[in-house]
Amino acid sequence: MKAVFKTDRGRVRQHNEDSGGVFINRSGQRLAIVADGMGGHRAGDVASEMTLANLKMLWGNTEEIQKADEAEEWLKLNIAKVNEILFEHSKTFSECEGMGTTVVAVICTDRFSTVASVGDSRCYILNETGFQQLTEDHSLVNELVRSGQISKEDAEHHPMKNVVLRALGTEETVVMDIKTIIFEDDDILLLCSDGLSNKVNEMEMLGILKSDKSLDEKAAKLIDLANDHGGEDNITLIIVEFLDGSESGDEQC
Repeated sequence: MKAVFKTDRGRVRQHNEDSGGVFINRSGQRLAIVADGMGGHRAGDVASEMTLANLKMLWGNTEEIQKADEAEEWLKLNIAKVNEILFEHSKTFSECEGMGTTVVAVICTDRFSTVASVGDSRCYILNETGFQQLTEDHSLVNELVRSGQISKEDAEHHPMKNVVLRALGTEETVVMDIKTIIFEDDDILLLCSDGLSNKVNEMEMLGILKSDKSLDEKAAKLIDLANDHGGEDNITLIIVEFLDGSESGDEQC
């Protein structure tokens, strides 16, 4: 298994409110995280960084996860725990009032991957059946698409595109989506903030992921393309590639 993480401020924003990384537990299993912070007075930085730091710490103290239901329970329990931490922090410090963050987190074991998401940061999979989005956006525009009020094409340019309906830290409790997938050798996962998915379409993502470039080069190309298309938002991504066991490591974490 190989993984690469990259983040970029983009061409417009003064600060990068995204956080992310790939972390190892006591058994060498990986947890990949992308968090896209939101809130005034740089509170988005605080929300995404606190999410990353707390999940990293909790994962580092975790023993081997052997079953899918263990992975699902770990994500459900610990993302809820982080939500409480953020919510209490925002109530305690006035400059952080209303802060929140999206999160997409994936536990990667040798046999399966378990994906949890809150908000509109995404996880995609590239496998023998094609390229598809595994997560569902918790956004106003996606709800309009789901209910048939607007088309998917209309959603791309909708003025309310950035309105998120779920986030960590904004409410006392949080509802998340969790699913487990079985993967084959050479399958690829792409986690990203909406700074990538709003600017680079799925055909462009697919072309880059299927290229002969290294993981690091693929990640850099995706970020360059998002910036070439405007770069109005922070851009964060993780690519995880599942190998046959003959090769493993992290190109950049």
